[in-house]
Amino acid sequence: MNTAGSEIHRDCNFKTGTVEANGMNFSFIEMGRGRLVLALHGFPDLPRTFRHQMTELAAAGFRVVAPWMRGYFPTDAPPDGRYESAALVQDVLALIDALSQEPVVLLGHDWGAQAAYGAAIMAPEKVAKLITIAVPLGMSRFFITSPEQQRRSWYMFLFQMAFAETAVAHNDCAFLERLWQDWSPGWQYPPEDMAALKATFQKPGVLQAALNYYRHTLNPANHNPELAYIQAHMADPVNVPALYIHGAKDGCIGVETIVGMERAFTKRLEKRIVPDGGHFVHQEKPDMVNGFIMEFLWE
Repeated sequence: MNTAGSEIHRDCNFKTGTVEANGMNFSFIEMGRGRLVLALHGFPDLPRTFRHQMTELAAAGFRVVAPWMRGYFPTDAPPDGRYESAALVQDVLALIDALSQEPVVLLGHDWGAQAAYGAAIMAPEKVAKLITIAVPLGMSRFFITSPEQQRRSWYMFLFQMAFAETAVAHNDCAFLERLWQDWSPGWQYPPEDMAALKATFQKPGVLQAALNYYRHTLNPANHNPELAYIQAHMADPVNVPALYIHGAKDGCIGVETIVGMERAFTKRLEKRIVPDGGHFVHQEKPDMVNGFIMEFLWE
């Protein structure tokens, strides 16, 4: 791991650093000392939005590392151009190996949740506990069976189109702001977070990388045959203790998608619904979400 030149993050008492994993340099923010919590962000998002959880966990004796996911500046774009879920799983497992000599806690939101599920499935011996937010395991069936979820997921279909980059980038990335508003109704998000998000997505290659998560995962023609084994097991049972958190007002992933989720877990699964929470519930209701997390970790 390279932490030479680490600096205090200007928004909080975070340190920054880089680590080589899975053939790429991952940039990250970190806080605290102790057992590793690896916090994995989603779309459209950045590591900084875990700050409420990082502060709480660091105070409780954990070391929290939140990397920029592959393709999100300043983390490298993958040399092979791959962004399907299986590639994210490889990243997580490599990050665990690079950052910790003992099993870690995985904390994932949105795409980060998808990557965390896969890592826990493929290498349960590396994961002490699993915490996921906003994307339940096995929800892909709702893309086929639920017209309501199909309506919520309209953006995924847009992202398959060649003009998607132009549409998202238009008018200072106003599209991203609209997603945050639609997915977390009534939430007054911090303007500095949106400014940081837009600045990142306006870096060369970042927007295309973020859209390729959807293009590569949803289209089997874009899958890397070398990752076929991981991709085939992404919906296998999870064999580690898990906590799942969902906002009842999530405008991206309907709360009904968590029904029956416990059947995919061979060990304890705790489900927590935040009544007034949306898709970014860990930012909207940090005290409640942190309470769920700390209770789960100390059990």
